[in-house]
Amino acid sequence: MRALVLAALPLALAACNQNTSAGADREAEVAPPPTAAPRAGAAEALSGIATQAIAVETLTDADLAALGQDAGSCRIVLTEVGKPSLAYEDGVRATIKLNGKLITLPGSGSGEYADAGLRVALREVPGEGDAGLPEEEMIVVLPGAKDELGYRGYRQCSADEAPDRSG
Repeated sequence: MRALVLAALPLALAACNQNTSAGADREAEVAPPPTAAPRAGAAEALSGIATQAIAVETLTDADLAALGQDAGSCRIVLTEVGKPSLAYEDGVRATIKLNGKLITLPGSGSGEYADAGLRVALREVPGEGDAGLPEEEMIVVLPGAKDELGYRGYRQCSADEAPDRSG
């Protein structure tokens, strides 16, 4: 009997390498790769949502890939090793993720973006982080909100694309 069990063991283990999904576990078969958040205008994305319930979300790799050229060459990251919370081309456009939607705002000046009462302003802050990224402040004003939301993080741009807001 023992010989029969030992003979069957290699056959049972042979099926262990049948996973063709990326990664080394079966979770890949259950959880599909992440998809980008849908794009929406500011008015549509924030319609019917209490301003107190809205917070800035992190842009995923899928979000940035879906934005393509619209993502611009700069990002605001809240930690030097984190994913971006804002992707922008200085003075041209910025994309922020609110309420699970990607909202692209047109530029309204250097470091300022606005549409349908939603405004985002970027302000340089003296100093830099441990990795050498310059500090930056991101101010988000939601339509109808009494208070603005302020975030302090870091500016991360392509080598030649750092915005000049010195004056």
